[in-house]
Amino acid sequence: MSISERYRSLVKRVEKILENLEDDPPEGSRRPVTLAGKAVEGLIEFKESVGEVPRIRLEDKLSPVLLRAHTDLDRCRMLLEEIGDEDRAALLWEVEQDIYRLLNSL
Repeated sequence: MSISERYRSLVKRVEKILENLEDDPPEGSRRPVTLAGKAVEGLIEFKESVGEVPRIRLEDKLSPVLLRAHTDLDRCRMLLEEIGDEDRAALLWEVEQDIYRLLNSL
């Protein structure tokens, strides 16, 4: 799978997580929803144009976006763990690992 396909797949997964959080917000805090929303906003910037970025510039363009998204998702995951929402926290952990793998591929 190409970098652009992996990136788009990652964006879709984060969008689904955000949708799930919006539909069924964690009890006691809207902060995880806000953090997931920030991650989606950042990732969406290159969702359509990632395939047009020259391979040599992908690292420069995508790394900062992926690192910011990872930070937001990590905070979201920790908050979910604190309130006992282990299932969604585990989903976020998987996405975070995919972000690391994508960064390593760049």
